[in-house]
Amino acid sequence: MARSQALSGFPEFLPAQRIVEQAAIDLLRETFELHGFAGIEPRAVEPMAALTRKGEITKEVYVIRRLHAAAEDAGDDLGLHFDLTVPLARYVLENSGHLNFPFRRYQIQKVWRGERPQEGRYREFAQPTSTSSARTRSPSTMTSRHRWSCWSRWRSCTTGSACRRC
Repeated sequence: MARSQALSGFPEFLPAQRIVEQAAIDLLRETFELHGFAGIEPRAVEPMAALTRKGEITKEVYVIRRLHAAAEDAGDDLGLHFDLTVPLARYVLENSGHLNFPFRRYQIQKVWRGERPQEGRYREFAQPTSTSSARTRSPSTMTSRHRWSCWSRWRSCTTGSACRRC
């Protein structure tokens, strides 16, 4: 039987590594919730028009198409989100009538980037982020944004338990 080859940039963690990843995610989730942020998980797929609206990033987006899609469906291109900004803006806009503002949310969700992976970088990875949204003229306007820079250190830990590097 031929040996399968790993796909570059798409990690598959061993059980010990997955335990460390889950511990980091649990710690982030607990911290976000301790500070009053609510967890959301918008869909992973967005229309290409929304994903590419703000610039020349089409190289970074993984496009989704049905294998046997009809020719008339060609304009309905979808893509996997490459960060959590576009899905959040759409989510707040579509649900603004049901949300309490300021809306404090966190996400720990997979993102996909179509760039060539380099050392320590992936094409598929979990991205944690939190945002506090105020209702202004546009319900999708964000007033503050917090990112956790330690995430990449947690992701690269291979010891199977929390270590000083993390």
